[in-house]
Amino acid sequence: MLLLLLTAIVLLTPAPRLTLTATSGPAAPAPDPTVPTVGRAWPVGVHPPILRGWEPPATPYGRGHRGVDLAAPAEAPVRAVAAGRVSFAGRVAGRGVVSVELTGTGEPPLRVTYEPVRAVVRKGDEVAAGEVVATVEATGSHCTGTCVHWGLRRGETYLDPLTLLPPWLLRRGPSRLLPVLGVPLPT
Repeated sequence: MLLLLLTAIVLLTPAPRLTLTATSGPAAPAPDPTVPTVGRAWPVGVHPPILRGWEPPATPYGRGHRGVDLAAPAEAPVRAVAAGRVSFAGRVAGRGVVSVELTGTGEPPLRVTYEPVRAVVRKGDEVAAGEVVATVEATGSHCTGTCVHWGLRRGETYLDPLTLLPPWLLRRGPSRLLPVLGVPLPT
Protein backbone atom coordinates (compact mmCIF):
# COMPACT_ATOMS: atom_id res chain seq x y z
CA MET A 1 0.00 0.00 0.00
CA LEU A 2 2.84 2.38 0.88
CA LEU A 3 4.52 1.73 -2.47
CA LEU A 4 1.26 2.49 -4.28
CA LEU A 5 0.85 5.76 -2.35
CA LEU A 6 4.45 6.86 -3.09
CA THR A 7 4.04 6.03 -6.77
CA ALA A 8 0.83 8.11 -6.94
CA ILE A 9 2.56 11.07 -5.25
CA VAL A 10 5.49 10.92 -7.66
CA LEU A 11 3.23 10.69 -10.70
CA LEU A 12 0.90 13.50 -9.61
CA THR A 13 3.58 15.94 -8.40
CA PRO A 14 4.45 18.51 -11.07
CA ALA A 15 7.96 18.23 -12.49
CA PRO A 16 10.40 20.72 -11.00
CA ARG A 17 11.59 23.58 -13.19
CA LEU A 18 15.22 23.13 -14.07
CA THR A 19 17.49 26.14 -13.94
CA LEU A 20 21.19 26.59 -14.48
CA THR A 21 23.36 27.05 -11.44
CA ALA A 22 26.89 28.33 -11.10
CA THR A 23 28.16 24.76 -11.37
CA SER A 24 26.21 24.08 -14.55
CA GLY A 25 28.41 26.31 -16.67
CA PRO A 26 27.37 29.20 -18.88
CA ALA A 27 23.92 29.29 -20.36
CA ALA A 28 23.56 28.52 -24.03
CA PRO A 29 23.57 31.72 -26.05
CA ALA A 30 20.27 33.02 -27.37
CA PRO A 31 19.78 32.11 -31.03
CA ASP A 32 20.85 34.89 -33.38
CA PRO A 33 18.95 34.78 -36.67
CA THR A 34 21.96 36.27 -38.49
CA VAL A 35 24.29 33.47 -37.34
CA PRO A 36 23.71 30.04 -38.87
CA THR A 37 24.56 27.07 -36.67
CA VAL A 38 27.45 25.89 -38.86
CA GLY A 39 29.95 24.93 -36.13
CA ARG A 40 30.93 21.26 -36.03
CA ALA A 41 33.80 21.34 -33.51
CA TRP A 42 35.10 23.35 -30.57
CA PRO A 43 38.26 25.30 -31.43
CA VAL A 44 40.18 23.54 -28.64
CA GLY A 45 39.49 20.32 -26.77
CA VAL A 46 36.18 18.50 -26.63
CA HIS A 47 34.32 20.99 -24.43
CA PRO A 48 36.87 23.44 -23.03
CA PRO A 49 36.19 25.52 -19.93
CA ILE A 50 35.00 29.00 -20.82
CA LEU A 51 37.18 31.42 -18.87
CA ARG A 52 35.34 34.54 -20.01
CA GLY A 53 32.23 34.79 -22.11
CA TRP A 54 31.10 37.24 -24.74
CA GLU A 55 30.17 40.65 -23.32
CA PRO A 56 28.94 42.92 -26.11
CA PRO A 57 29.87 46.58 -25.71
CA ALA A 58 27.09 49.13 -25.31
CA THR A 59 28.63 51.27 -28.08
CA PRO A 60 30.97 50.40 -30.97
CA TYR A 61 34.01 51.66 -29.03
CA GLY A 62 32.74 50.81 -25.53
CA ARG A 63 34.10 48.37 -22.99
CA GLY A 64 33.25 44.73 -23.41
CA HIS A 65 34.67 41.38 -24.41
CA ARG A 66 34.35 40.78 -28.14
CA GLY A 67 34.81 37.03 -28.07
CA VAL A 68 35.09 34.01 -25.79
CA ASP A 69 38.20 32.87 -23.91
CA LEU A 70 38.64 29.09 -23.88
CA ALA A 71 41.12 27.39 -21.53
CA ALA A 72 43.77 25.51 -23.48
CA PRO A 73 47.32 24.38 -22.73
CA ALA A 74 50.25 25.72 -24.73
CA GLU A 75 50.88 23.81 -27.97
CA ALA A 76 47.30 22.41 -28.02
CA PRO A 77 45.85 22.12 -31.53
CA VAL A 78 43.37 24.81 -32.56
CA ARG A 79 40.71 23.55 -34.97
CA ALA A 80 38.44 25.28 -37.45
CA VAL A 81 34.91 25.30 -36.00
CA ALA A 82 33.43 25.16 -39.50
CA ALA A 83 34.52 24.94 -43.11
CA GLY A 84 35.93 28.05 -44.73
CA ARG A 85 38.87 29.87 -46.29
CA VAL A 86 41.76 31.35 -44.30
CA SER A 87 41.59 35.14 -44.71
CA PHE A 88 44.56 35.94 -42.45
CA ALA A 89 47.37 34.01 -40.78
CA GLY A 90 50.08 36.11 -39.17
CA ARG A 91 50.97 38.39 -36.29
CA VAL A 92 49.01 41.39 -35.04
CA ALA A 93 50.47 43.50 -32.21
CA GLY A 94 52.87 40.67 -31.37
CA ARG A 95 50.18 37.98 -31.20
CA GLY A 96 49.64 35.14 -33.63
CA VAL A 97 46.20 35.33 -35.26
CA VAL A 98 44.30 33.09 -37.68
CA SER A 99 41.05 34.30 -39.29
CA VAL A 100 38.73 32.06 -41.30
CA GLU A 101 35.81 33.23 -43.45
CA LEU A 102 33.08 30.62 -43.05
CA THR A 103 31.60 29.05 -46.18
CA GLY A 104 27.94 29.68 -46.97
CA THR A 105 27.29 32.24 -44.24
CA GLY A 106 26.01 35.14 -46.33
CA GLU A 107 27.35 38.55 -47.37
CA PRO A 108 29.53 39.65 -45.83
CA PRO A 109 30.54 36.17 -44.64
CA LEU A 110 31.01 35.35 -40.98
CA ARG A 111 34.66 35.43 -39.92
CA VAL A 112 36.12 33.66 -36.89
CA THR A 113 39.46 34.53 -35.31
CA TYR A 114 41.72 32.60 -32.97
CA GLU A 115 44.55 34.16 -30.93
CA PRO A 116 47.27 33.87 -29.61
CA VAL A 117 48.21 31.02 -31.92
CA ARG A 118 50.99 29.76 -34.17
CA ALA A 119 49.42 29.26 -37.61
CA VAL A 120 49.87 26.01 -39.53
CA VAL A 121 47.80 27.34 -42.46
CA ARG A 122 48.30 30.19 -44.94
CA LYS A 123 46.03 32.88 -46.31
CA GLY A 124 43.83 31.37 -49.03
CA ASP A 125 43.89 27.80 -47.66
CA GLU A 126 40.55 25.98 -47.62
CA VAL A 127 39.87 24.29 -44.26
CA ALA A 128 37.32 21.72 -43.17
CA ALA A 129 35.46 21.73 -39.86
CA GLY A 130 37.73 20.19 -37.22
CA GLU A 131 40.91 20.68 -39.25
CA VAL A 132 43.92 21.98 -37.30
CA VAL A 133 44.68 25.59 -38.27
CA ALA A 134 47.12 26.52 -35.48
CA THR A 135 48.56 25.65 -32.07
CA VAL A 136 48.11 27.63 -28.86
CA GLU A 137 50.98 30.01 -28.05
CA ALA A 138 52.17 30.08 -24.44
CA THR A 139 52.43 33.88 -24.35
CA GLY A 140 50.48 36.83 -25.69
CA SER A 141 47.16 35.98 -24.10
CA HIS A 142 45.10 38.38 -22.02
CA CYS A 143 44.07 35.46 -19.77
CA THR A 144 45.84 34.69 -16.49
CA GLY A 145 46.78 31.25 -17.89
CA THR A 146 47.03 30.02 -21.46
CA CYS A 147 43.85 30.33 -23.46
CA VAL A 148 42.49 30.92 -26.93
CA HIS A 149 40.46 34.03 -27.61
CA TRP A 150 37.80 33.00 -30.13
CA GLY A 151 36.00 35.81 -31.91
CA LEU A 152 33.25 36.13 -34.51
CA ARG A 153 32.39 39.04 -36.80
CA ARG A 154 30.14 39.81 -39.73
CA GLY A 155 31.66 42.83 -41.42
CA GLU A 156 32.42 45.24 -38.57
CA THR A 157 29.83 43.75 -36.18
CA TYR A 158 31.06 41.50 -33.39
CA LEU A 159 28.89 38.50 -32.55
CA ASP A 160 28.90 35.75 -29.92
CA PRO A 161 30.96 32.84 -31.34
CA LEU A 162 29.07 30.31 -29.20
CA THR A 163 26.01 30.91 -31.41
CA LEU A 164 27.85 29.01 -34.18
CA LEU A 165 27.68 25.78 -32.19
CA PRO A 166 24.64 23.49 -32.22
CA PRO A 167 22.98 22.63 -28.88
CA TRP A 168 24.48 19.13 -28.79
CA LEU A 169 28.00 20.64 -28.72
CA LEU A 170 27.10 23.15 -26.01
CA ARG A 171 25.69 20.63 -23.53
CA ARG A 172 27.75 19.67 -20.53
CA GLY A 173 28.00 16.20 -19.08
CA PRO A 174 26.32 12.97 -20.02
CA SER A 175 22.58 12.35 -20.16
CA ARG A 176 21.19 11.03 -16.90
CA LEU A 177 18.25 8.67 -16.61
CA LEU A 178 16.01 8.71 -13.55
CA PRO A 179 14.90 5.46 -11.92
CA VAL A 180 11.46 4.16 -12.78
CA LEU A 181 9.51 3.16 -9.67
CA GLY A 182 7.85 -0.21 -9.67
CA VAL A 183 9.88 -1.69 -12.53
CA PRO A 184 12.08 -4.60 -11.44
CA LEU A 185 15.81 -4.37 -12.17
CA PRO A 186 17.13 -6.79 -14.79
CA THR A 187 18.81 -9.85 -13.36
